[in-house]
This record gives sequence, structure tokens and C-alpha cells, in this order.
Amino acid sequence: MKILVIGLNYAPEPTGIAPYTAALSRGMAVRGHRVRVITTMPHYPEWRIADGYEGWSRTERLNGVMVRRLRHYVPSRPSGVRRMLSEISFGLWAMTARWGRPDVVLFVSPALFSTGLALLRANLTRTPSVVWVQDVYSSGMVETQGGAEDGAVVRFIRAMESAVLRNADGVGVIHARFAEVVRQLGTPAERIEVVRNWTHLQQGAVGDREVDRERLKWPPDETVVLHSGAMGKKQDLDNVIEAGRLADERGAPVRFVLMGNGGERARLEAKAEGVRSVSFLDPLPADEYQPALRAADALLVNEHAGLRDMAVPSKLTSYFSSGRPVIAATDSGSVTAHEVTAADAGLRIAPATPAALLAAALELRDDSARADALGRNGQHYQQRVLSETAAIDRFENLLTRVVQSGRERRSSRQGSRMVGETRPAQHDLSAGA
Repeated sequence: MKILVIGLNYAPEPTGIAPYTAALSRGMAVRGHRVRVITTMPHYPEWRIADGYEGWSRTERLNGVMVRRLRHYVPSRPSGVRRMLSEISFGLWAMTARWGRPDVVLFVSPALFSTGLALLRANLTRTPSVVWVQDVYSSGMVETQGGAEDGAVVRFIRAMESAVLRNADGVGVIHARFAEVVRQLGTPAERIEVVRNWTHLQQGAVGDREVDRERLKWPPDETVVLHSGAMGKKQDLDNVIEAGRLADERGAPVRFVLMGNGGERARLEAKAEGVRSVSFLDPLPADEYQPALRAADALLVNEHAGLRDMAVPSKLTSYFSSGRPVIAATDSGSVTAHEVTAADAGLRIAPATPAALLAAALELRDDSARADALGRNGQHYQQRVLSETAAIDRFENLLTRVVQSGRERRSSRQGSRMVGETRPAQHDLSAGA
């Protein structure tokens, strides 16, 4: 197959959706498919164009995949309207770029608005299309921004999301809960395929935790709770700052480490000024990231209160593979809570409860045997359920099915035209009816 992938994020961006898009593209290329990607200049999670990516466009080959990068509007403060304009700017470029003649186009959402624009072209040119849903926009409007279910903005986003998904030939979702939401948005069930995210980390030899902790300047007598990835509003990391403040007040031997970047980092650093039990760490290169996860005592997923169906944190797959226990500060009904419970890989606490977060860290410190057992459970779940090979198999099947369906529809249309040409009277009669 000739596959065109269109998405806002791609390698070398280290977190979020980019590693999955890049891994899928690479995996399909390894299987002999011709894969091209249209994406942006690397900019996430810092929300600025990475050094070395000057100019309006560039083409490069990464792991056997031809990648076309287009410069788009990158807001330094990615709030609602600015973020929408960022997506639209990329969508306009992607819509008018050279596509060649792909057998199928795979759109990665987010971004919804750029996907909607480029999908118009796919439909006009009758190119089969698949949307890969990593986040549900309309759920996010309600769950993270306090939008009312019947509010005008939420209704608009839901209508657009519904239109995009209903007009795609196939929809890949990363969790069964997403499949239900997508069905409620009007997508026929037969077009939906659940394709779980997987760990994108290379499984190397297990190193010496003590050496890694010394390199990271984590004292051996401190319990390190590590949060990795983007620092944005849906992570609600003020909860972690307040837990660190409590640890200072009580003299608890716990250190909360926030590793990564994002729109909220500068504000969080200012808020954490003087809090000894909170430290920040810049994003690490791939060969140092997994050792850092393994060197921590617990790994944290911290979510905004009310978050339920909008997203599955991509960091969870990496967390599970590390062999360390997870602390999930999230609503009991969230997708994250479901995953951690299904894996039996950690503790769930209520979101926005600093005292509970500190207590969970101390609970795992006091019961190291249980902490190790939870970590092993996560590894087993990752190996059993979150395999990269299985995910790429399912995606290959979905894309193949959509391409074959598109060919059958084109053949049917051509047959109808031929019938119309040879039997004009019958054609006119049916048209009049």
C-alpha cells in the first residue's frame, strides 16, 4: 500500500502522540508499504520550533519514511483559540501540499481542525481515509475546561468531531471506552477498530538503579515519585507542588520530580520556589529516559479532576514497561483508573488531593515488596496487552480493509456508469424517480 500519514506531531518530539505516529509509520515501512508523512516542524512540548528547523518547509528521511515538514503557527501560550489557529494553519498547509496518489490517508487526531480540513480533500478526491483518535476533543472540552454539555462551544466541537469521524472510511481508537464515545458521535460500529497504544521504548539491558540515581542526583534515602511528560492544564500539577509542600512541613523523605516541558512549566517552577521536596528535570534523550523511570520509586499520572473519557495518558505504556509501581491521581471512573486497575500496577487516589498523594508515596515506601509486585504486574500487562507488533497488525488490517472497500466502491461506480451509458433510457427513468 501507499500510505500517507498526516499529523501535527512526529519524531524527534519525545512525548505525547509523536512517538506513536513515528513508530507506526516506521513499522508499516518495514512491512514493505510505501509510507509518506506530512507533519510540522518539531515544537512539542516546548511550544517553540526546535533548533535546526529553519525555513518554511523541509523534507527528510527518518527510518525509511519520507517526512515532509511544513512550518505552521506555534503559539507560545497554547490556550483555546491560539491552539485552534495553530491546528488550522497546519491543516491549510496539509490540505494544499503535494500528496501524490496514496491508496489511503491516515489522519492523526489531535489535531481535529487540521484533520477536518485535510479530510475535505481526501473526500473530494475519493481517497480512502482513516482517522486515528488519540484524544476525544468534545469530552476534553467538558472534562478539562468546565464546558457545559449543552453549551454552544461544546455543541460546536461535538458537531465538528462527529462530522469528521462520520466522513472517514475507518476510525482507529486507542481504547474500548473511546470506541463507545465515537459510536455516540454517529460513527457506524463496523468502521471502528480498537488499536491499543504500546510502549515505544527499546527494551535494553536493565542497568544499575543506584548508579542511575546517583547520576540523577537522587539520594538513596529519598522516595522519588517521578512524573514524566507534558506539563499542561489537564495534568493539574499544582497538586504535586502542594504535596511537596506538605512533605516539607512534615519532614517526609519524599521527592516529587517533574520531568518534561510544556505550557505550564514556568508557572509551576515559580510556584514551587522554596519547596525542597519538588524538583524539575528537562526531557531526557531516549537512551536515558527508561533508566530514569526505573530509577524512580514510583511513577505518577496526575490528572485534572473530572477527566474520564477524553484521553489515555501515553506515558502509561512506558510506565508499565519500567517495572515500577504507578500512582494514579485520577477520578475512579477514568480510563486511566481502568488501566491501572486492569494491570494491577499501582495505587489510585482522588485527583487534587495533595495529602493523599503524599500518603500513597509513603505507603509504597513502607511496603517495598508490594511496590515491586505492582511494578512486575505492570510489565506483564504491557507484554500481554500493549504489544507494538499486535498494534501494527491491527492497523495494517484496518488500512487494508479500508483500501479494499474503496476499490470496491470505485468499481461499483464505474459499473454503474457503464450501465448508464449502454442503457440510457433506464438511467433517465431511475434518475427521474
